[in-house]
Amino acid sequence: MAKKTVATLQKGAGKGFAKVVKMVKSPKTGAYSFQEEIVPNEEVNNFFKK
Repeated sequence: MAKKTVATLQKGAGKGFAKVVKMVKSPKTGAYSFQEEIVPNEEVNNFFKK
């Protein structure tokens, strides 16, 4: 699935976007999960600051 998403982002109109993945720790259990989003290139830093 990820390969297909990244491949479509690299074609023409998707050059202004990036797929970002952040590890998030659950406050209840302490387990880690992954949060994935496709954001514009200008918003990448803001995504990781949240």
